[in-house]
Amino acid sequence: MSTLKVLITGMGYAGSRFLSALRTLDDVPGIDVGLEIAYHARHRTRDDLPYYSSLKQALADFTPHVVIVAVTDSAHAEILTALNGYDGFVLAEKPLTSRHDDLDAVAAALCHTSGFAMDLVERYSDATITLREYVREHGLTLVRAHATWGKDRINDHRPTVGVTSEVIHSLDLLRWIAPGDHELVPVDAIGVISDFSISGPQVLDSVAVTARLGDAPVTVYSSFTNITRQRTVDCTFRTPDGSLVHATAVYDTPTWDADHLRIWHRGADGEQTPVEVDTRHQQVPDRLRAIIKLRRLVADVLRFVHRGEAPQVAFAGLNESVELQQLLNTIEEHTRVTGPACYFPDGRTVAAETDWERLG
Repeated sequence: MSTLKVLITGMGYAGSRFLSALRTLDDVPGIDVGLEIAYHARHRTRDDLPYYSSLKQALADFTPHVVIVAVTDSAHAEILTALNGYDGFVLAEKPLTSRHDDLDAVAAALCHTSGFAMDLVERYSDATITLREYVREHGLTLVRAHATWGKDRINDHRPTVGVTSEVIHSLDLLRWIAPGDHELVPVDAIGVISDFSISGPQVLDSVAVTARLGDAPVTVYSSFTNITRQRTVDCTFRTPDGSLVHATAVYDTPTWDADHLRIWHRGADGEQTPVEVDTRHQQVPDRLRAIIKLRRLVADVLRFVHRGEAPQVAFAGLNESVELQQLLNTIEEHTRVTGPACYFPDGRTVAAETDWERLG
């Protein structure tokens, strides 16, 4: 059996989830390859994997086929530019960079890779896959859409670039689900800054965006100070005969990977629901808890690298990831802010969080 070498950069929360996904692929079709895994981080945090303190040394000595970029989002650009000349596959956490990073330099550094994917994992939800296919099979056009995407990262010990790291999910889903290849064009944005994060006293913690996606107005609200995790997408479509079809997708509620989609319309006999997808009551083994969708993405990457097999869900490639980052940069640059809100006027005590449900 041949072997694929995978290097994980960053072994915190995100890196640990990727490692769990890699270690649970034994029953996944098409993964007929051995895995050799190593990691690069600023400090050694585990002894069960080869460790490299230098990324340059890891690339030269370990020669990985795949590099997974799982460092904190504020360090993405540093790692990605350090991959300049690397010719393997890169799987990167979102967002690609921050607004203050040199996006052109990052894109140029990655131009020799054999493939690239950004971790926009909700594309792998059964709810997303079903809704996207239904829209195209029935020739629907988007009339209106709204997405809410929020969670509690107040006093999270991890540095962050702010809520752009969260709003990217809803922006991507709206573009991914909607028919056609329309650009999402922001119209206005308002937000709140606060000291919720250890990254600073005035970090953008919430944003509300109005935009157009083709002819359809869309709204998005996202927050890192949502006390309750909330991830919903609501869409109204028009059929070719002019009637309306509604869709509601709820993600990761009440737990990770517990998703629910309902596609419905009103008729003379009341509401009718032609399609419903519900994974909320599926039994999930402990070893797969919180990584069902991530595992699907990782499996797609390994099959692509090992066998040249097209992914089951299209990767968010480098060009698309750059476009998404440009969109995030535009939104952040033009957001009219209120604040700052002061959660910790007398200082803070930061404790390392181990509850994956809260961190996610």
